[in-house]
Amino acid sequence: MIRALVLGACALSLAAAPALAQPKPPAPAAQPAAPGPGDWRTPDPQNVLVIDTNKGRILVEIVPQVAPQHAERIRTLTRQGLYDGRRFFRVIDGFMAQTGDPLDTGEGGSALPDLPAEFTLRIAPSEMVKVHADAVSEIGFVGPVPVRSQNAWMAAATVDGKVTAFGLYCPGVAGMARGGDPNSANSQFFLMRAKYPALEQRYTVWGRVISGLEVVRAIKTGEPVAPPQDEMQKVRVLADIPEAERPKVRVVDTKSPWLTAEVARLKALKGPDFNACDVELPVEVK
Repeated sequence: MIRALVLGACALSLAAAPALAQPKPPAPAAQPAAPGPGDWRTPDPQNVLVIDTNKGRILVEIVPQVAPQHAERIRTLTRQGLYDGRRFFRVIDGFMAQTGDPLDTGEGGSALPDLPAEFTLRIAPSEMVKVHADAVSEIGFVGPVPVRSQNAWMAAATVDGKVTAFGLYCPGVAGMARGGDPNSANSQFFLMRAKYPALEQRYTVWGRVISGLEVVRAIKTGEPVAPPQDEMQKVRVLADIPEAERPKVRVVDTKSPWLTAEVARLKALKGPDFNACDVELPVEVK
């Protein structure tokens, strides 16, 4: 069974229209100061995937809160060595880079059983850092993952005191590929090269690239990719790397004052077009 993502497209025909005066763009909002000492957090090394490719290093933070079974599967297969040498066999510019298939074709998987879908999650309002709200929903972050949830006030009317949320497919978000059955994800995953909301609530989000998005975007494209294909030469959980060799990673906390200031700047710049995908999280890797 081929585990692939649907990429749809449509063409629109527009009649000629008279030229209209273009509104003056808003003045750019001032950049916030650099993150201070209290704006950073250190990710749990058990939840950081270190992917060394022939194009460079990618660090993905695994977020168990959004998809616990998928998070555990990624760690398990990484520790089994299944991802070492796996090729990026399907890569679409403006979309995503897919890998993780032992056959490198899109038709394979691991010896472990397929996973049940985790397209949505239940969270208490306090578990999400809110950056925007409208009449029916809120957007924010669970760790580095952008999410959309029901309004927090709805939690008071639920038995578990929680609301339903789902991950947003922004650049760098990591998702699980599957077949036609929603419960058919196994080993294959993809890393987003661009925003693509059509995948939301259809494919499980399990993490986000926190360093190396430029590497993801440099991977050779093709559907399928023609030889030679770029590959993941070595994939490790950060906690498994000897201390002396382990990269030191910290990323801006979405709960930080810096993030609050950056969201305010982006809202002033984007106005009603503001989206959680506009928020880029600074990272330091040493």
